[in-house]
Amino acid sequence: MTQPTQPPQRTQARPLRIAVVGGGPGGLYAAALLRRLAPGPEVTVWERNAPDDTFGFGVVLSDETLGGIEHADPAVYAALREDFVRWDDIDVVHRGGTVTSGGHGFAALGRRRLLRILHERCRALGVRLNFRTHAPPAAELARSYDLVIAADGVHSATRQDCADVFGTRLTTHRCRYIWLSADFAFDAFRFEVAETEHGVLQLHGYPYAPDASTVIVEAREEVWRRAGLDRLDERESTRRCAELFADALGGRPLRGNRSQWTAFRTVVNERWWHGNTVLLGDAAHTAHFSIGSGTKLAMEDAVALANHLAGHLPNHLADHRQERSSVSEALAAYEAERRPAVESTQRAARASLEWFENLALYVDQPPRRFAFNLLTRSRRVTHDNLRLRDAAFVTAVEREAELPPDTPPMFTPFRLRGLTLRNRVVVSPMDMYSAQDGTPGDFHLVHLGARALGGAGLVMTEMVCVSPEGRITPGCTGLYADAHEPAWRRVVDFAHDASPGTALGVQLGHSGRKGSTRLMWEGMDDPLPGGNWPLAAPSPLPYRPGVSQVPQALDTAGLAAVREQFVAAARRAARAGFDLLELHCAHGYLLSSFLSPLTNHRTDAYGGTLAARLRYPLEVFDAVREVWPADAPMTVRISATDWAEGGTTADDAVAVAAAFAAHGADAVDVSTGQVVPDERPDFGRSYQTPYADRIRNELGVPVIAVGAISSWDDVNSLLLAGRVDLCALGRPHLYDPHWTLHAAAEQGYTGPGAPWPLPYRAGSRRPPTGRADGR
Repeated sequence: MTQPTQPPQRTQARPLRIAVVGGGPGGLYAAALLRRLAPGPEVTVWERNAPDDTFGFGVVLSDETLGGIEHADPAVYAALREDFVRWDDIDVVHRGGTVTSGGHGFAALGRRRLLRILHERCRALGVRLNFRTHAPPAAELARSYDLVIAADGVHSATRQDCADVFGTRLTTHRCRYIWLSADFAFDAFRFEVAETEHGVLQLHGYPYAPDASTVIVEAREEVWRRAGLDRLDERESTRRCAELFADALGGRPLRGNRSQWTAFRTVVNERWWHGNTVLLGDAAHTAHFSIGSGTKLAMEDAVALANHLAGHLPNHLADHRQERSSVSEALAAYEAERRPAVESTQRAARASLEWFENLALYVDQPPRRFAFNLLTRSRRVTHDNLRLRDAAFVTAVEREAELPPDTPPMFTPFRLRGLTLRNRVVVSPMDMYSAQDGTPGDFHLVHLGARALGGAGLVMTEMVCVSPEGRITPGCTGLYADAHEPAWRRVVDFAHDASPGTALGVQLGHSGRKGSTRLMWEGMDDPLPGGNWPLAAPSPLPYRPGVSQVPQALDTAGLAAVREQFVAAARRAARAGFDLLELHCAHGYLLSSFLSPLTNHRTDAYGGTLAARLRYPLEVFDAVREVWPADAPMTVRISATDWAEGGTTADDAVAVAAAFAAHGADAVDVSTGQVVPDERPDFGRSYQTPYADRIRNELGVPVIAVGAISSWDDVNSLLLAGRVDLCALGRPHLYDPHWTLHAAAEQGYTGPGAPWPLPYRAGSRRPPTGRADGR
């Protein structure tokens, strides 16, 4: 199949003809719902396996999904309800101890039972079910049917035949897992860790019947191989897994069902439909089993597809042109509705699977923190959300972490060298493009002063440039001229005097190849129309080929000169009274472009291997550290990934962070991207924090996390889970300069971690809202 074709033409009214490829829950449910349309279409399902064949055991469905099923087809819901097993608890078992969290609410049933219910419903509605039968080629179906639904799973032949049309991207992940069953019911959703001589393995288990449970055993690929599990057949794998988790199973055996070790694959498609063919369920998208969403997403897809077809298809279709337009409109509406929800779920699933891939990083955490970390791994379940579900559990986690009573995690102090921050909130560096010849003025006094009054423990300047040629734009601030030092001293003194306990940090940087551009609101990264200054970089590579200036590759003299510019700026920053200095080695600016293989093509001692690419940034760091006050902390911001093929990877980021820590960095500020213009970031809630998490827990180095952290609940969750030490927020502080103080008020916190300035103390309570009766 090169691409889906248009449906057949017809000259007289006849029922819509729908082909469904794949008889899993999503395909069967779509068939049943579509058959109920008026007038009822002819619906035919092809399933290459037998009716009772299934490769899993239990299926977990959320209350939200069940509500959609009940509304769409009460008959199916009523049949499902009779077989549900429900429970509320999650047990996290590690090193002989069990930590239980309640209030979660799960419903599950056997996969075979689910299929039988859907088979019966399809037959009752007149759906044609073809078992043990391969579907005709997708191109043939597209010519013969008005609509083709590809519900043929993660290995969808329909999708593979035209992957270029759908824009398919497949990612195979680092763990191997096997799907098994036990002939008894767990009391709760159970996560258990086995630490072996070969490495860490984990069990995911849950009941799906009064006398049966799903058991999934998972391990990193290298652990799986070291343990010899790659050499075992199904029978031996089942026996070995039962031995590994004998305590969880009470010595009882496991059983398989054509079970095989496999690696999870994330399926993403840029487009879910073309012509009259549409992808549904795992054929369109996959989400890791650790958040239990595969069947859930497929059945929700089915509901949405049926709703949109019902809304767009007229009751009588005699004109094929009208039909073609209606089908296309329905498929477009289906994708538009479902894609945001699916992408959100996939982001959560990706966070969850990566947490389990890196499970070995967390096994030394105290038991309750470990459980809290596991429960919040997807970033959907949060500190506040868990408190609503199980307040006693959260209180126990906080007590184990030795938090003072009634103190949210974000309002605990943190020490960096000789500096103690009163809380864990950082105002992230944000370029304001409002300086005159590098000199900060009244705008910067008000901007940074307001954020200092707003309660954050650390307020960072924008990137302060070390030379006129190191500016990004003409509006960027600097510390390269004598006039800059007293101007910054004015800002620092105001913050220290007006908001005692607030720390002021300066971020020093050089724009490199990304300099000499217009102000952001005049055209970000666009070159100046005139008055450009020469650019410097490790290699003569323009940021945007054909648009940006070509920089000059720094020679030995140039490297030395720039290094001394950083040193001179650091001396001025110390005299201006800053409490902390951060070296900007991220976002494609000069020092960052030495680190990335995409921007550093040098063949001398400063290019080639990662160690060589690190050489110059470390030389600058060492030179600055030497003149920066010994008791004052120094941090470094890095881009942990370039979000581009061939660029910096997460493994590289760990090595980079380790190198800076070895040279005396007190913390690593972990950002990502902005190194090359063709990057493809995976945006989402707290999307950069996993990189900080890994550096912190693999190296034991304090980290500052940044990137779409927008709520105080996110901050508390990340801190209590032990993933980060400080959280930097930018846009929330633009929206609300007093974000930290308001976070304290909203949580009812009045302690030393968020003192209100005396003139503002009358506003320390949330204003009353209007009464419902309008009085």
